[in-house]
Parts: sequence; structure tokens; C-alpha cells
Amino acid sequence: MSIKDDVLKIAVLAKEASLYLSRLDTDVKNRAILAMAENLEKSAGVLKEANIKDVEDGRRKGLTGAMIDRLTITDKVIGGMAAGLREVAALPDPVGEVANMSRRPNGLMVGRMRIPIGVIGIIYESRPNVTADAAGLCLKSGNAVILRGGSEAINSNLAIAKALSEACVREGVPEAAIQVMPTVDREAVLEMLKLEEHIDLIIPRGGESLIRFVVENSKIPVIKHYKGVCHVFVDEFADMDMAVKICFNAKVQRPGVCNSMETLLVHKNIARQFLPLIYSKYKAAGVELRGCPRTKGILKDIKDAAEDDWSAEYLDLILAVRVVDSLDDAVNHIAKYGSLHTESIVTKDYANSQRFLKEVNSSTVLVNASTRFSDGFQLGLGGEIGISTTKIHAFGPMGLEELTTQKFIIYGNGQIRE
Repeated sequence: MSIKDDVLKIAVLAKEASLYLSRLDTDVKNRAILAMAENLEKSAGVLKEANIKDVEDGRRKGLTGAMIDRLTITDKVIGGMAAGLREVAALPDPVGEVANMSRRPNGLMVGRMRIPIGVIGIIYESRPNVTADAAGLCLKSGNAVILRGGSEAINSNLAIAKALSEACVREGVPEAAIQVMPTVDREAVLEMLKLEEHIDLIIPRGGESLIRFVVENSKIPVIKHYKGVCHVFVDEFADMDMAVKICFNAKVQRPGVCNSMETLLVHKNIARQFLPLIYSKYKAAGVELRGCPRTKGILKDIKDAAEDDWSAEYLDLILAVRVVDSLDDAVNHIAKYGSLHTESIVTKDYANSQRFLKEVNSSTVLVNASTRFSDGFQLGLGGEIGISTTKIHAFGPMGLEELTTQKFIIYGNGQIRE
């Protein structure tokens, strides 16, 4: 068969599976998800062996350190995938939940019921853990999923999907509930994006170029975020030790992910005290700073920040630093250069913290905590299917509820419309 025929077959099977999943009992879904977690752990040796092929191939192709980090499967990564699945199994099932029932003047009882979206297509790069996260969340929310990972992770993704599918089938879940596109040919993505009759939603996860490619070519609705330009603002009323810990963690703990800090904003009244402290920590960790003129006046040996740096997503040990005059200036900077992803303020001033929460309109806003907490698992969603920076339907990390929609349900006792 041609690639077009192969992709269509996968989509048709997924649509059939989605109808079955939408009626599946919660207990069955939970047993399947727990079995998936157990089978991942049992298959650890097979998964790591498959992953070694991808990592070695990625190094030969010159993937960056950040990309290799995202690609690598360790025992810790496998444990994290399994833990995420178990947390999903423990969460309440949103499917069938009824809300907002009210009686109309004509006696009709009107409310809304949560239902699955249907078939979810996930197009992603380099992160094999997405395969398990997406499979668990989609199954629990009653959706079939088609996974199209990047060529750099094909062996890892197929191995993970095999372990997941085997567990599902043993628990009575259709094999087509979780499918990985077996080809790395880009034509498969283009064909997938045409199948609006079979696929209900596309979620791309990866670099900005991938997401723009999907948006430009899809006939199917797309949930997206182009990049994560995340900020930490160190207010003039910040606790110094806390600010150093948060700013170091937000940049250094895992620089190659979308919720790492890319720009540090520091109030002018605290800059001369704070910047040398954090700079010594950053320097020891190999972080390259690019600063505004006022930052350069304090830290003489760092690079000049260009205009492009304020909107850059480095995904590396590089950080733009700007000294600002006020909270207003910090908020305005974020509004101009940010990507609606994640922002944090470090402050002991309650009024300033509340203004920051209210006036910064990114999908996740924190007070006195690292941007690295903008993550579905950390926020209690049991993993995430992606992070949306579009404000329609879902905004921020997407968990079970964001993978459902609502239909109106109406109870009558013979009413007719006059």
C-alpha cells in the first residue's frame, strides 16, 4: 500500500476504536492504564535497547545536547512514565460528568455532559515519554490516539507503543486505541493532516518550525504553542536567597525544555545586590548571559543582549537579562516579548504578587516558584498531552478535562416549542 493508504487505514481504525472507547467503563480504563505502567517497567531492558539506537543515530546526525537529553530513556524516565500512568488511573474520570443542571421556565432541565473529543493526533519530536503520557491521558478520557513521533525517536516510540498496546489488549481495550505511525516519511504527516473526517484534533509538540508546519498544513483543528519564552521577575521586595534558588533552577535544572526560563527581569533597586550573586552560580554552571546596558554596567564581562534575545527560546544554557524600573515595566516586557507560556515573580510583597497574577496573561503564572512547575504532572494532571498557548478550548498544560468537550443534555416531560 502507499503511504496515503497506510495513514488512512490507521485513521479509520482509530475512529472505530474511539466509538468503543467512548462507552468504556472507568474501571476497565483504569485497569488497562495500570497494566500499561506495569508493562513499561517490565520492558525496561527492551525500551533502553531500542533507545540506544536512536541516541547513537542522533549523535551521528549532530543533535544538540538538549535534544539528546529529551531523547534519552533511562530507568528514571521509565519510572516517570509509569508513575504518570498510575496517577492518571487514580484521577477522576471526566467522561459522563454532568454539570450546571438548571430548570428553564418551560420546565426543561438543561445541563452539560462531558464526552471524549474522539481521535487525537499527536505529532511530536524527540521525546519518547510523550508516547506514554499521551496514550494514558487519551485512553482515560475515552479518546483514540495516533502518535507520529520524530524520525530521531522511531525505535523508542515503537517499543513503548508495543508495550502499551500489549497491556491494553490483555485488558479488553482495542489495539487501535493506541497507534504509532510506523513511517518517518514526512508525507505521512501531510496525509494525516488532511483526514478531518477521521481525526478530530491535532496536537503538535516540538520546535516552532514543526508547529508552524502543522498549523499551515492542517485541515483539522490544532492546539498549539509555538515556543516557550518564559520569564522570572525578581521584584525589589524579593527574598534574596529564594530568588537565587528559583532563578538557578528555572534556567539550569533542565534548560532544553519549554518551561525553562529564557529571560530574567530584575528590579533596579535590587539589581546591584542580586545580579552578582546569581551570576556566580550561573558562571559555575556554564550559563552564558546576554544583558541590557544596565545589566552590563553591573556584570562587566557578559555579552550584550540584542533585540532578538528578548524573544528568543534558547533551549540551552543561555539567558537574557534585563534590569527594569518597576513591576509595570516587567509586565509590559512580558506582554511585548513573551509567548503566553509561563512567568514567575519572586516577591515578599502581597500586593505586587496579586498584580502580577492578575496582569500577566500567560497560561501559567507563579508566585515565588520556578517556571519548571508548568507541567501537567507537577500540577496534578497526571502528565500532560501538551501545553496550549491558544486561549480557545484549552490554555496551559492540558490534562484529562482538556481532552474532553461538553454536550448539552435536556430532560423534558412532553414540552413542545410554540
